Amino acid sequence: MNKLIAAIAAKQNPTVVGLDLRLDMLPAELLDKHIAAQGETPEAAGAAILEFNKGILDALQDIVPAVKPQLACHEAFGVPGMIAFAESVKYAKQLGYYIIADAKRGDIGSTSAQYAQAFIGKTRIGNTEYEAFGCDCMTVNPYQGSDNLDPFLDACEAYDRDIFVLVKTSNPSSSDVQDLLVDGKPVYRHIAEQLAALHNRHIGIVVGATHPAQLTELRDAMPDTVFLIPGYGAQGGTAASVAPAFANGGHAIVNNSRDILRAWQKRGGHYAEAARAEALDMREKLQKII
Repeated sequence: MNKLIAAIAAKQNPTVVGLDLRLDMLPAELLDKHIAAQGETPEAAGAAILEFNKGILDALQDIVPAVKPQLACHEAFGVPGMIAFAESVKYAKQLGYYIIADAKRGDIGSTSAQYAQAFIGKTRIGNTEYEAFGCDCMTVNPYQGSDNLDPFLDACEAYDRDIFVLVKTSNPSSSDVQDLLVDGKPVYRHIAEQLAALHNRHIGIVVGATHPAQLTELRDAMPDTVFLIPGYGAQGGTAASVAPAFANGGHAIVNNSRDILRAWQKRGGHYAEAARAEALDMREKLQKII
């Protein structure tokens, strides 16, 4: 996680912007332009998403250290959507962002190895290796056990990449499974303790901004671990609710997707300028609580 920590320090801003784009977030004139050229097709949607993503990336490159493109929001448009994902990652890399693929992948070991190769590792064809997407990091679901995680960690060690592992997520029903008590402890604590025991510098954990008590608990248990915190803004998280993650010099990065991507609907003006204003406002609020 050293690259991410350095990027946050350089920008003095623990914000990651999620590229969780749906078509209703696009200004009508932007989407209409691509539909006029290519019809109501996945190709038009993919081209519109890519243009929007690039506008956001241009506007925030000097103030935001990291971006987190969401796979599902691109996969929904098939191959054109995934082309938009790949091109957005490539463009973000050119601009110097730390890139987290929000994939939430996890499967049996052999399949996890393929996911790891795709997003944070390299794929071999004959004697040649190439990066399929070349992200710095990806989100991983640990609930199939350690052999699920091992291939991701192998890729992290081989290519100096990172993973964020889901521990206590921001969605309201996370407690259905993650808070179940096993031997007197909630499941999320067992996951956290297993990860902490690895002492691996490439592992961070996902803890929702909507759970400040658990943020406090997990920060106390994992003082040196980097936290990825979703749930800020539209889901109800605030600067005050994420403050425990930064206690005692803890490292964390806070995700904001909808409030920044939709800022033009609230603030008016060009979508990229509105996103920048919203990101600056978020940075100011976070700096006050760190």
